[in-house]
Amino acid sequence: MGVLPLESVIGFDGKVNGGLVLHPDGRTLIYPLGATVVVKELGDTFAQTFLQGHTDEVSCLTVSPDGRFLASGQLSFMGFSADIIVWDMETRKAVHRMSLHKVKVQDLAFSPCGTYLASLGGQDDNSLVIWDVHSGNAICGTPVPGLTKCLSYFNVDSYKLATGGGQSLVVWDFDKPNRKLRPHKVNMGSLRRNAEYITVDDNDQQMFVGTSSGDVLKIALGACVYRQSGPYKSLVPKGVATNAISPTGDIVVGGGDGSVSVLDRESMKIIAVTKLASGVTSCVVAPGVHKDGGFGLYCGTDSCNIYYLKYSPTQGFLSELVQTCHSQAVNDVAFPKGYSEVFATAGSSDVRVWHVSEARELLRVSCPNVECKCVSFMPDGGSILSGWSDGKIRVFAPQTGRLMYTIHDAHKEVSAIVGSSCGGKIVSGGIEGFVRVWRIGPQSQTMLASMKEHKGPVNSLALRANDSECVSACSDGSAIIWDLATFHRRGELTANTFFKACAYHPDESQIVTTGTDRKVSWWEAFDGSAIRVVDGSETAEINSLDVSSDGTQVVTGGGDKDVKVWGYDEGACFHVGKGHSGAITKVKFTPDGQKIITVGSEGAIFIWQNMPLE
Repeated sequence: MGVLPLESVIGFDGKVNGGLVLHPDGRTLIYPLGATVVVKELGDTFAQTFLQGHTDEVSCLTVSPDGRFLASGQLSFMGFSADIIVWDMETRKAVHRMSLHKVKVQDLAFSPCGTYLASLGGQDDNSLVIWDVHSGNAICGTPVPGLTKCLSYFNVDSYKLATGGGQSLVVWDFDKPNRKLRPHKVNMGSLRRNAEYITVDDNDQQMFVGTSSGDVLKIALGACVYRQSGPYKSLVPKGVATNAISPTGDIVVGGGDGSVSVLDRESMKIIAVTKLASGVTSCVVAPGVHKDGGFGLYCGTDSCNIYYLKYSPTQGFLSELVQTCHSQAVNDVAFPKGYSEVFATAGSSDVRVWHVSEARELLRVSCPNVECKCVSFMPDGGSILSGWSDGKIRVFAPQTGRLMYTIHDAHKEVSAIVGSSCGGKIVSGGIEGFVRVWRIGPQSQTMLASMKEHKGPVNSLALRANDSECVSACSDGSAIIWDLATFHRRGELTANTFFKACAYHPDESQIVTTGTDRKVSWWEAFDGSAIRVVDGSETAEINSLDVSSDGTQVVTGGGDKDVKVWGYDEGACFHVGKGHSGAITKVKFTPDGQKIITVGSEGAIFIWQNMPLE
């Protein structure tokens, strides 16, 4: 069984605090996407490399000061170990896998010499461990007080580090000969703050701590005592999620309200501020000072966007959206008929159109407060069909995103949709079990038929090329073949399963289905008799399948997070792709069969290179 090669990824896990990391060379962005770590080269090519080895979502990242090593920690299930992986950035291979923490690795930090790695466990672990990077062995560890959330090594002294969290700031001395960590609590006086992020200045004289209260604390590290805080009057709403020190010495603050501020280091007053569309969770400053005395920085937001901000003392902030993606589950994916360069996705509240080879967004159509459940192209490519949680079918122009027309009260909730080859009809399915056929005219849209035999949600629809019949896969354990001339049932496929997906073979002699019984089933289209049943997964339901345009391959994906490519005639699995950290919701071959697009519940879009069967 071969490995399905991953070509590119559209996505960024912006909910990981401090998850966006800039390599010391200033030319490489590193960020988590589910269980995968993405290494993205900046420049004209935007080439991507994928580090895969984690078994669950990546929770934190850090790069050694010399740029040689990358460390990443992950989440795990209750009671299980959460691994730390150290990667060699030259070979892009895992060097060490280290397991001591339980449930979650909260934060990581390399020592300035790059020899030691400090790791902080989550609230179920609450321990601080120092590791030897070259051997991968733990040197020492200790419990930390309260709910500790952040960690930072000093920039000069490899034997000092600081932690912060629930109303506690502690500076630690790392005594390597005795394998001890000795705490020194920071004297805060009567001040009480919850630390969210820690940054230590270049000469280890001061520490700047972002708090959930919306201010930044300045701590003198020599005496371990609080000095001052700011901004004084205009506190950052929703707290300070991240902060950094710029090349000019000023403090850059990212707020949960989307604000990015520059604070004067001495007075702690705001010099400049800008506002992004959603809360800032990562803020990394690019090396070097610009000619005008400014600098550049990259910001990641909780809506999973990455921005590049250029700050100038005279002009303030100029922002550029570098990367965007879905921040919640992607429900559907669709290609125009016979065209492999673009595809559409259905997200939480929008429909987006993407370019395949450039892996970038071309168009976005948003409808606030409703969820897009399904999407499809009319075969002529003239419109994008979409079904929504409010029961409406909305049809958009594919180039401009203009709303062409809306079918109100199409279903209680539209769960599947497909357009006819003639372009004059739409077939839709709803969660109440109706399959409905709509006539699309220049000025009006009318319902031709409402077919009700299903007793559960219609999860998938497949239409014959001549529009004579369609198949509807339902959670009631039946997939019905409908005659679209008489609008009556022509045949039925039954199994002890919730049917999740169905598709015709290109010659339309057979139908392939899958569902919660973890089986992939082949059926005779003429009389509905079963031809072959194979086990598609050993552990979880299969949510989606697609048949290649030449009819030689079937791709499946589901709750086990694996993408599997099957030989249509052989019924055997030839390739497996791993990378998703959430359940795969939809899979799709490009019309030319060269690539496979998969989308998941974590919001990621994976583009795989299809491989010939061997």
